[in-house]
Amino acid sequence: MVRTMVLGLLKTHGTMSGYEIQQQMESAETDTWAYVQPPSIYHALKKLHAEGCVSLESVEQTGYRTKALYAITPEGEKAYKEMLEKAFEKNSVVFPATLYTALTFWNELSPETVLEAVNKQIASIHDTIKLMKSGKERKAEMVGIEENVDLIYQNIFAQCDLQLDYLLSVKAFFEKRI
Repeated sequence: MVRTMVLGLLKTHGTMSGYEIQQQMESAETDTWAYVQPPSIYHALKKLHAEGCVSLESVEQTGYRTKALYAITPEGEKAYKEMLEKAFEKNSVVFPATLYTALTFWNELSPETVLEAVNKQIASIHDTIKLMKSGKERKAEMVGIEENVDLIYQNIFAQCDLQLDYLLSVKAFFEKRI
């Protein structure tokens, strides 16, 4: 995912530094749904450079910092298209396995303890929704929201709503056991 994102940003925006890639992702909270951490961007750039998918265009010195600028290569464009095709093919349903496992063995905890934890998860999902709405608004103000990007946001919010509905059912299950 990180490699696809890095190549996609270089293809779309041209030559960029790792920091600029990071800023581009953070500006619309892309880093949140793509689960991309800053160190993984630099690691991906290093690997993509070694594989010939990106080229090091220049290295600039700014004060005490060194800024490496990367560009996508023809080999990188080919790899990028292959990554995109595979991403469309891959089953994208993700089950909350950690929650399912905990629910399987819930009787090791008190219903009160489980309810407290479920309430924390519900609050966390509400925080995620606020964060994503804020990112969507920032992106809309900066560059507008294209239809394909709006589809991403629609799915993010639908996934959050689905999980909240499920957690409310889980919560009701445990409330009956107090």
